[in-house]
Amino acid sequence: MFVCHFKLYIKVKSIVCSFFLSIFAKLFNNQDINPLDDGEDERSTDQHVSVIKQECQKTRPNVDVIQTVSGSRRPRGRGRGRGRGRTGSSQAEMPASTSEEGWNDTDAPDIIPPQPTFRPIKSPGPQIIPTASYTLLQLFQLYFTNSMLLTIIKNTNDFGSTCHKPSNPWIDLTLQDMYAFMAMVIYMGLVKLPAITDYWRGSKLYSLPFPKKIMSGKKFQRICRSLHLSSLEDNAANEQRRGTADFDRLCKIKPLYTEMREVCKKNYNPGQEISIDERMVASKARIGIKQYMKNKPVRWGYKLFVLADSSNGYTWDFFVYEGKLQGNSGKGLSYESVMELIDTRLLGTGYKLFVDNFYSSPSLFCDLLQKRIWACGTIRTNRIGFPKTKKNCLDSKSPRGSIRWIRKDSLLFVQWRDTRDVFLCSTLHTAHAGDTVQRRVRDADGHWVLKDISVPPAVKEYNRCMGGVDHSDALINYYKVIHKTQRWYKTFFYHFLDIAVVNAFLLHKSITKGKGEVPMHQKAFRETLIEELAAAAGSLAPSPAPSPSPNRAHHKPVHISGHSTTGRLRCRHCQTKTPVKCSSCDVPLCFLPSRDCYKDWHDANDL
Repeated sequence: MFVCHFKLYIKVKSIVCSFFLSIFAKLFNNQDINPLDDGEDERSTDQHVSVIKQECQKTRPNVDVIQTVSGSRRPRGRGRGRGRGRTGSSQAEMPASTSEEGWNDTDAPDIIPPQPTFRPIKSPGPQIIPTASYTLLQLFQLYFTNSMLLTIIKNTNDFGSTCHKPSNPWIDLTLQDMYAFMAMVIYMGLVKLPAITDYWRGSKLYSLPFPKKIMSGKKFQRICRSLHLSSLEDNAANEQRRGTADFDRLCKIKPLYTEMREVCKKNYNPGQEISIDERMVASKARIGIKQYMKNKPVRWGYKLFVLADSSNGYTWDFFVYEGKLQGNSGKGLSYESVMELIDTRLLGTGYKLFVDNFYSSPSLFCDLLQKRIWACGTIRTNRIGFPKTKKNCLDSKSPRGSIRWIRKDSLLFVQWRDTRDVFLCSTLHTAHAGDTVQRRVRDADGHWVLKDISVPPAVKEYNRCMGGVDHSDALINYYKVIHKTQRWYKTFFYHFLDIAVVNAFLLHKSITKGKGEVPMHQKAFRETLIEELAAAAGSLAPSPAPSPSPNRAHHKPVHISGHSTTGRLRCRHCQTKTPVKCSSCDVPLCFLPSRDCYKDWHDANDL
């Protein structure tokens, strides 16, 4: 029986083999003998192959392909193909660097993309007469113009006249009063004291002569309380639109906000390298536009998106973020904020923009390139369009300084190993150029030594040019004039004053260096500006003493009890125990020659 089964197995095997051999023979005969009918079919086939080649080059310009006889194509890597069939044509030569192939290292060559031709609308730098001489006050007045100040004065007078009692009437402000007020505000940024009233205290520790020459403390605080940037009519009309799409959340700062943006762009044109980043203005006021950013030095406050010159930190344009309802393009806040700040009608073309990973995306960089704006920035790996391949990417064994890259048309994606992995996207850099940077690393003996490691050109230029907004923030924070206030629009007034002072200082530096002279430091610049503002206000002489309030006669210091050692209470002004109080206010206050809290407290409260 075993022999019979074996013979049957041999017979079936021979039949099956004969069947498949006949099929293979027919297939090979059909492939070898496949003549074209005539010349017309041959031309049409060649045209078909050419069209496919062009389409592949458009869609996948960096993929190596193999062309078969029938004109079909399949992607292949650098290695030899494993197919057993014939190939009827040679391999097309194309740059090999796509996400399907994996990440390339520095052994693979990359192209040098076309570099931008810088064509600004206006010549970079200050847009004023370079040979003329300007005082620091004149440079400051380019930003806080007299027309802007007159608008603020009118709105402040209108508001002040409505919020003061007839017994303590409002005295209208003048242009000289505003100059004196701004001189004091900038002065407070230089000389820091715990409380505003300390600048006018007469004690030995706080006896400052300059504030008393500018204006009285009572007048300064009256201006602070009544400061208003928009008209009462506009505020009332906007309040009627609350809850509708026409409601303007920035109505109370709109006149100053709009004009400040215009004058910043009018008086200066940035160089080729620019950067965009967020800026936080510190505040804890209860208002919907306040934001929280945990990774910023200022976590609570108002968020501004700022475009700055990378070379000096000049604030060229900015806008206030109003909340999630702002913008409706559907492309995201990061995309919309960049497109709002990049105005090629005022800037021109050929600029190099540097942004961080909040803004960077392939779609944004491609759209900027259509506007002739080149871009570079760190990028998040979960962005749409970022290569998803893990082939040949950096792993745990990759040494410091390792580089991987992928090019997709005009977009370059770079992965670089430093203390951590850094990912960048760029439209203006090549993947590697032999640049190095020094880092402290451990040698074989465990000692720290300086070592040159490779760095991509995109990383090197990004580190050099990205800090424009940070530089501007640093210049502001050295001597910022902002002080605590519960009115959000007043916070913006102080910040706009900071922007005006810093931009005027940068104009001074640019003009002075153009003449071959040594510019002032910012502290000396602010000191001179304060003196010129005070001189313009005519306030270097002591201000006339304010007339006493009609109700001051009803306020008298009286003893709390019949014995000075009993019945003492904490002074409302200095927290020291005192036996005296005000008869009208019923507030305990010190009443001594060396500590006259009674007078200081009543002056601070307009009583």
